[in-house]
Amino acid sequence: MDAHLTPDALAVETAYLRAHPSFERPYGWAWLLALTSESTALAESGAFGESSALTESGALTESGALGNGGTSGGESGAHRGSAALGGGAASGAHKESGALDGGCESSALTGSSVTRGESSAPFSVRRSAQQWRAALAPAADAVADLLLAWLPKATYPVRHGTHANSAFALGLVLDSAQRAGQQRLVAPVAEKIRAWYVPDHGAATRWEPSGQDFLSPLLCEADAVRRVLPQDEFAAWLGVFLPELAEADGASFLPPPRVSDAADPQIGHLLGLCLSRAAALRGIAGALPDGDPRTATLTAAAEANLAAALPATTSGDFTTDHWLATFATLALGETVAD
Repeated sequence: MDAHLTPDALAVETAYLRAHPSFERPYGWAWLLALTSESTALAESGAFGESSALTESGALTESGALGNGGTSGGESGAHRGSAALGGGAASGAHKESGALDGGCESSALTGSSVTRGESSAPFSVRRSAQQWRAALAPAADAVADLLLAWLPKATYPVRHGTHANSAFALGLVLDSAQRAGQQRLVAPVAEKIRAWYVPDHGAATRWEPSGQDFLSPLLCEADAVRRVLPQDEFAAWLGVFLPELAEADGASFLPPPRVSDAADPQIGHLLGLCLSRAAALRGIAGALPDGDPRTATLTAAAEANLAAALPATTSGDFTTDHWLATFATLALGETVAD
């Protein structure tokens, strides 16, 4: 991290972003803000891995994903070697992975914390994080400028379950923006989420998954909306958006997909789908009022999807190992304390 997240290297990243305003839009943009957010939290709090609630009462959060600096996809699906973040990625692979660090134990998937072996980082790590944050700040400014220029002309959301999914990226931006020093993003991103998704209704889980999804379009949307609506409004919206949830049970609601070849770069995406589902299901469940009967279904589905994919994060196969750990981190609810 010290070798890659330097002012000179990030200056190259920043210049490239500004010269190519659609590059990594919006997935890589969101991860860069998440990296900046987590570097800031580590630098300022000294508490590495203290968990925070995903959301309470539908309020916007600033939690973000664990430190994760890569970007993937790129223009027309091409991948580019990153000056700051290390070499290129193979086609179809992801470059945004972080690593679960030691002492991580899973707890019930109801918004509860996941503990780590150490409660605070050594001074040397905090000092490094301060340097990362400073080096990342110009790139975060570039991403914010690009987002603010793009949102007014983004007429429609992208709903498929891979890198370009609008809901996943905007949700991650909301989680990261304030702590990344980009408070100016919160209101326009929240407004776009409301405009795009609040009118939606009548979704059905039988539409999912597609063959190379690593995100659930339905769950990403609901997980984004829970960030911008008050609790009661979100609970009512969810009933209109996904009415089958009221009659579903944990065993039948979004069961883990069959992964016929985990080493295939596209089929292996389905392992990531399980993990991103688990994260979204936890977030949605945590946003519902106490006693809402749908919480049990969402929690059981999260547990099933997490259990199906978590072993793959340490398979030893680069095809999945280099990116699944980041999604496992999201699924386990690991965040640095606000």
